[in-house]
Amino acid sequence: MTKQVKQLDRVIIRFAGDSGDGMQLTGDRFTQESAAFGNDLQTLPNFPAEIRAPQGTLPGVSSFQVHFADHDILTPGDSPDVLVAMNPAALKANLPDMKPGTSIIVDSHDFSARNLIKAGYAGNPLEDDSLADYALTVVDLTGMTVAAVKEFGLSRKDAARAKNMFALGLLSWMYGRPTETTTAFLEKRFAKSPDIRDANITAFKAGWNFGETTEAFAVKYEIKPAPMSAGVYRNITGNLALAYGLVAGGVQSGLPLFLGTYPITPASDVLHELSKHKRFGITTFQAEDEIAGIGAALGASFAGSLGVTSTSGPGIALKSETIGLAVMTELPLVVIDVQRGGPSTGLPTKTEQADLLQAMFGRNGESPVPIVAPQSPGDCFAAAVEAIRIAVTYRTPVMLLSDGMLANGSEPWQIPDIDELPVIDPAFATAPNHEVLDKDGNSTEDFWPYLRDEETLARPWAIPGTAGLEHRIGGLEKGDGHGNISYDPGNHDYMVRIRQAKTDRIADSLPPLEVDDPSGRAKVLVMGWGSTYGPIGAACRRVRKAGLDVAQVHLRHLNPFPKDLGEIIKRYDAVMIPEMNLGQLSLLIRAKYLVDVVGYNHVRGLPLKAAELAEAITDLISTTTGEATADDAGTSSQDKESVR
Repeated sequence: MTKQVKQLDRVIIRFAGDSGDGMQLTGDRFTQESAAFGNDLQTLPNFPAEIRAPQGTLPGVSSFQVHFADHDILTPGDSPDVLVAMNPAALKANLPDMKPGTSIIVDSHDFSARNLIKAGYAGNPLEDDSLADYALTVVDLTGMTVAAVKEFGLSRKDAARAKNMFALGLLSWMYGRPTETTTAFLEKRFAKSPDIRDANITAFKAGWNFGETTEAFAVKYEIKPAPMSAGVYRNITGNLALAYGLVAGGVQSGLPLFLGTYPITPASDVLHELSKHKRFGITTFQAEDEIAGIGAALGASFAGSLGVTSTSGPGIALKSETIGLAVMTELPLVVIDVQRGGPSTGLPTKTEQADLLQAMFGRNGESPVPIVAPQSPGDCFAAAVEAIRIAVTYRTPVMLLSDGMLANGSEPWQIPDIDELPVIDPAFATAPNHEVLDKDGNSTEDFWPYLRDEETLARPWAIPGTAGLEHRIGGLEKGDGHGNISYDPGNHDYMVRIRQAKTDRIADSLPPLEVDDPSGRAKVLVMGWGSTYGPIGAACRRVRKAGLDVAQVHLRHLNPFPKDLGEIIKRYDAVMIPEMNLGQLSLLIRAKYLVDVVGYNHVRGLPLKAAELAEAITDLISTTTGEATADDAGTSSQDKESVR
């Protein structure tokens, strides 16, 4: 049967089903196929927090969204072009995100009266007109899967589990994905269970063949590879990139890396990955709790290793006292916070970026901590290397703020050239550094642990046991230079100020900010940090495509701010800061630069939507310049304010 082939420039597909239906695996395999084909892509896994939510209910729905294209893209997409729904709950939970005219492929097998009631349906949506606005295809995916794998003698339950591979095969045919990577994956994953292996491969091929032969799908689609600069690429998640960045930072500094941590969603994969790399001098320690994890990491730094700890927001709360100890002792320590929805347990599998103020101020006393935030999954690698550079060079704990979207999402990542990575010199103290006179007036030398480098203001880092370098460090205030315990008010005031000055001095080592202002005529600047980079960039593209001028700047360093940020802000008449919180960076920018920034804030546990943000930017441009736009027609100023 000859099929029509239609060219597309991009597609957004969402696989959705029960948390036991293998949607994360299905989406991941489709992503790997697209990466192998050469498309640019972004992904958004979304799954329940409960270990096993009630089967067939809305809280138990798991989904995986992949946006792939023949050009550079920045987000996983606002809403799907194609929804693959494996049961009634998956359909009901995801239907609100579907626009009229988009495609829905439904596995009809589980649309029984009992399952419809579980999902909250009064009737069967496949049999009424409620889905008339969509391109609906109803297929018994489960039934065809069971029939396809009958020869392997599996129980019906085990046979039905392969339906996700049938769906993957169908979608792989529909969008011309290479199948070799998935076949090789299944052969390796189920090598010890030949019947399961062969059943999954057969289901995958059956889905492909069904697409090729059925009249239900008369069109297949082609999305060409995206042009990319020359290099070696791989698909990578944020947590994996973060782990690789820590390994690279350890190698570049020549330090053994010690991860002291306690498992917590969505940061646990950093521990899992680092545990595989002992050959690079990596030691991983799964502690009994968050406090023990960071205590061990700080102890490792005291002993001359590179201490790292990883967690999410609730763990940061428990680690705060030891972070303060690291500030006082002035030892390098990297603290990774993979942010999630809060407060408390909150939304552990959903994304948020509401820990900025906690990272900035969440300790007792004046205890400044540098803050670094990656902007994309691949950028987590560079952010980890940067955090290590700052921690080692300036003898300070550094907070790295990732989030759930970055941690679990993925994108193509160009493997960097080792020569491009910074050399990080720990410059251990090896000899006395202070001249003193004995009682007879003879000159001798001893070691002062708080004499400071003129450029960085960092104190010497002495490994315990180094001959002649005896010293004490701890949580009590130390005297300037000599490091003996001091309760002198003037000394405490000085030490507080010098620790802050050391953090401020980091700004001298930061490169100039890159401002994306193609026309040079923009009056509005959109500023962001962390994972909002993608939605902000996509929204600015939409606004420019509509003929309006807008500038974008994104911050990696949140403490200290880059030295040229104030001058950049002054160039623009209005500044908008979109965040997945209630305005935390906005608060800091207002306080630092006395600019009344416009906040754009959503705390949904999901990434910002580029289309909605583009409308808000358009409205701000109209308000700022006084020029009406096509979208302004018939919109009152009160309506505009509510949109903004």
